[in-house]
Amino acid sequence: MLAVTSPGFVVFAAVLVGLWYLCAPARRWQLMLGASVVFYLSLDWQGFVVLVLCALLVWRAALRARERAVCFGVGLAAALAPLLLLKYYVAAVGGLHNLFGLRLWQPAVLQPLGVGYFTLQLVGYLVDVRRGVSPAQRNFGKVLCFAAFFLSITQGPFQRYGELMPQLERPTRWEKTRAWRGALRCFWGYFKKVVVADRAAVVVAAAFSNPTTLDRTQLLLGTVLYSFQLYADFSGYTDIVLGVGQMLGLSLPENFRQPFLSATVKELWSRWHQSLSRWLKDYVYIPLGGSRCSALRRDANLILTFLVSGLWHGAGLTYLLWGFLHGLFQALENHLPWRHSITRGWARMVGIAGTFSIFVFTFTIFRASSLQNAGQYFAGILHNSGHDALSNYWELGLTTRQEQLFLFAGLAILIAVDLLHEAGISLTEVLAKAPRPLRWILYEGALLSFLLMGYFLGGGGFLYARY
Repeated sequence: MLAVTSPGFVVFAAVLVGLWYLCAPARRWQLMLGASVVFYLSLDWQGFVVLVLCALLVWRAALRARERAVCFGVGLAAALAPLLLLKYYVAAVGGLHNLFGLRLWQPAVLQPLGVGYFTLQLVGYLVDVRRGVSPAQRNFGKVLCFAAFFLSITQGPFQRYGELMPQLERPTRWEKTRAWRGALRCFWGYFKKVVVADRAAVVVAAAFSNPTTLDRTQLLLGTVLYSFQLYADFSGYTDIVLGVGQMLGLSLPENFRQPFLSATVKELWSRWHQSLSRWLKDYVYIPLGGSRCSALRRDANLILTFLVSGLWHGAGLTYLLWGFLHGLFQALENHLPWRHSITRGWARMVGIAGTFSIFVFTFTIFRASSLQNAGQYFAGILHNSGHDALSNYWELGLTTRQEQLFLFAGLAILIAVDLLHEAGISLTEVLAKAPRPLRWILYEGALLSFLLMGYFLGGGGFLYARY
């Protein structure tokens, strides 16, 4: 198993980095293809069959996509088929069976690893070929390498063929400083995951499992912690894979830029899951008409785009409502007379507080197992009395007061680092300029803190690996 959270992945990445600089640049894409195949097969061999078939059909269709619209249509259907059939159809079949007792055919393979990522990346490749942005690739191996790229296959960030593949053949050389900074970024990603996200997950699971039994402060803490859990988990994964990419000399898309310091919902989506936002803008929002149309049509385009985002995350009503609300909030923002002034000066603090509240509210719906569960959660916040969030830690799944302190300390470190980055202060740059003895003292202190504060026993996989 080469899951990113496993020690095996660290060894796997280290071996790949070593081989990368021994390999001739023209052959590096083949090395990356081999690494991606090994990575995927170690996690989901059945899903790999689906991935290969999907990539093969898209590759063939792309060769004629510019000349023949029917080839483009066939390729688009082939790219989206795994997502529609193995994710949404299965969910629809289950819903029809529960509601009406209908028994329809249901495939055995429920969801290949990374199906939400490789399908949309292949759609992007096909559309770019159709538009003439990228030439059709005649070598199937390169298309498969792009689709199976192991640093993006499970949780992104979304890649563009014309941006990723040329880098795999670029004659980059080993640079100690670059590799060390990549390793530091990986370490920061694991810190986010193991110290913050995995311990916050304990509280979040307890809060959402039975919200009727907890008081409003515990529920508020649970939903705020879910926002930080999701951020630390998802951005932590991104830091790890981008750090590995940096060690390989690859420039991969950023996915996060201090999103909880956004003053508007529009700004939030320029900072949160940036590669998905870019994909939705280029392949959904602009083809719908974008903003070069009437105000009403523009608002409808926004809402439709975020409904697509909700559908991409899942077929449940909670995801659809979440997507609709984010589209609606952005559409409403476009009509507010103070939408620009709230992003400047002291008013920005109000905007940040309001945007974070919207994030917490909508992602409570996102996290809930159903609309009924979300309703119970909000009802508990409104009506359940008490104030035991900071005292009765055992009711939220934590075993000791020390665990609670480690959780809040990890959050404080996460927030502090984001504030520094927002102010333009790069800790990597600061460390690089520090005297070597001080630098190594800080490294050893960080490693000790990681080992002391990490939640190593109960941690699971990354949250976005399910999408």
